[in-house]
Amino acid sequence: MLDIGFWELALIAVLALLVLGPERLPSAIRSVSQLIRSVKQTANNLKSELNHELRVSELHEQLKQAEAKGMQNLTSAEKKAVSELEEAARSVNASIQPQNNPAESNSNQTKENKE
Repeated sequence: MLDIGFWELALIAVLALLVLGPERLPSAIRSVSQLIRSVKQTANNLKSELNHELRVSELHEQLKQAEAKGMQNLTSAEKKAVSELEEAARSVNASIQPQNNPAESNSNQTKENKE
């Protein structure tokens, strides 16, 4: 990544010790390490979002190709894309549908039994 050798790193450490002093150097090192950690985390999050968006775009293109063929004579990649999209649609529909409370279902069952 960076082309810094041992001697360059040692020179930076000595300069930091001279400029900041022994009292402030540990807190400065902690601050720099937290900054580097947050930059790495942001870069990893951005990378995963880009990969996700590329996958969505790829699935969208494959779905367009499948629709253009009339959903017949699909390649294996197109079939896989369609099945992934169907599974995603099922999971979204399942999470959207209201969940019955156990108390409501018991009261509905007792009402049906009385009738």
